[in-house]
Amino acid sequence: MRRRDRAARRARRVIGWGVTLAIAAVLALIGYGWIRNHPQDTPWAPLDLTQPIGMFTGRKLAALGEDFPRCRALLDRAGVGYTVLAERREGARCGYSDGIRFAAGEPRLPRFQPAGLGTACPVAAALALWQWEVVQPAAERHFRMRVTQVDHLGSYNCRRLYGRSSGDYSQHATADAIDIAGFRLADGTRISVLGDWRGNGKRAAFLRDVRDGACDVFATVLSPDYNAAHRDHLHLDQADRGAMGWRACR
Repeated sequence: MRRRDRAARRARRVIGWGVTLAIAAVLALIGYGWIRNHPQDTPWAPLDLTQPIGMFTGRKLAALGEDFPRCRALLDRAGVGYTVLAERREGARCGYSDGIRFAAGEPRLPRFQPAGLGTACPVAAALALWQWEVVQPAAERHFRMRVTQVDHLGSYNCRRLYGRSSGDYSQHATADAIDIAGFRLADGTRISVLGDWRGNGKRAAFLRDVRDGACDVFATVLSPDYNAAHRDHLHLDQADRGAMGWRACR
């Protein structure tokens, strides 16, 4: 009888392990299929600007600050026209060597006004993806039309945070940031951060949607919800804080 009980227990254990291994195999196959279809959600898959935004897209974009050729190759593959800016140095802490300017009349992007905007390449790559995957879908959703112009307050500015005389330098000091003031729709309607952030209407909802979406592609996003210094713009930057670095979205 005892031998029979021991044999039955062994059989149950074998069956249990077999079922567990079978379930693990099925889950592994499902997981492999999901990863193949969602490379943007894995940390090891190469960044591709033609793919949807995923869980690791923002970190991959910020890391482009260490690889200017790779950043340019991504823009080339996505069909974005641009020119490379001459290297700029202004003191020990200001300047850039990875600046680009979108081509005038680039058909895949709205106009940036004032014209002639130059940014570090990781900012430009994030701007392009943000326009395609966040800004234009939000405009279609709220207004049934597209954004044709983005109003900005500039990118490169050799200064410390908040214009202070001491302390850390701003990401603007290396063109790794841009301040977005508003948007213009196809019918000429202007949506401004200063004038339209507050409230419950479509304009406020649109601005919050594009702010929230920017958090997936920029390392830092600061809006009027953060402080009074940002009451009239969205600050977007690509501070590279490492693979596990913190990200700010306010």
